[in-house]
Amino acid sequence: MNYQITIERTALKFLKTIPKQAQAKIIKAIQNLAIEPKPNGVKKLTGRDGWRIRIGDYRIIYEIYKDRCHILILDIGQRKDIYKNL
Repeated sequence: MNYQITIERTALKFLKTIPKQAQAKIIKAIQNLAIEPKPNGVKKLTGRDGWRIRIGDYRIIYEIYKDRCHILILDIGQRKDIYKNL
């Protein structure tokens, strides 16, 4: 069963600012989340709901809604900045 994916506007905005090669890797990882919402290397966030996956120097922060088969991409960013907004 595939999950539907929604990406927050701030995450899309950041995605457009990074190099094309990194964009492609992140987009591929997001597409793979529709098939496997908890891939190898996924980590549960502490102190709040959500999960994160690492793609090189970038992180994808997301929430899984199993009851609706939906994944919400909350944020995409570099490791040094991504956790400041949480």
